Amino acid sequence: MTTITVARKGDEVAIAADSLTTFGDTRLAAGYKSEHDKILCVRDSYIGLCGSSAHHLVVASALAQLQDVKFGSRMEVFETFRRLHPVLKEHAYLNPKEDEDDPYESSQITALIANPSGIYGVYSYREVFAYDRFWAIGSGRSFALGAMYAIYDSERTAAQIAADGIAAGIEFDTASGPPILTHTLKLAKENQK
Repeated sequence: MTTITVARKGDEVAIAADSLTTFGDTRLAAGYKSEHDKILCVRDSYIGLCGSSAHHLVVASALAQLQDVKFGSRMEVFETFRRLHPVLKEHAYLNPKEDEDDPYESSQITALIANPSGIYGVYSYREVFAYDRFWAIGSGRSFALGAMYAIYDSERTAAQIAADGIAAGIEFDTASGPPILTHTLKLAKENQK
């Protein structure tokens, strides 16, 4: 699967990802593909996606079809992904079924977002969380969370914390691999603590 992390510290936010793609037991390392960045750049936001390898192109294409794409707050992220869901179903043929007793249709997407307003997580039923310090998704998330927790109060920057989380995922998760790709942004002044 993958390891994707976000971190927020001082006036900086960062998002990082590993570069390995897997298909069952087959590993497609970064050196075998021309596009290995799992993070999309949409306006002033970076979005890391995990799950199906199809998500990257599908979400990039679907977001390009939406008007008024905003990621500046938890509610704006929610509204954007709520409006994205029918586009995924109608134009990308998303299968929204997971379990029979699910409360909502699934978008089948797990994502982390970093931008000048902060860091956010989006999950399959379009639930959105705003994070104050750091978070991780993907198969290497447990290793990444532990590493980032252990170093967060050190002198490390947000970019270093996010990258160290990915390094832990790569070290211990069989579905994560190098190189580590990191994107960093400055928080807007009104969002700095």
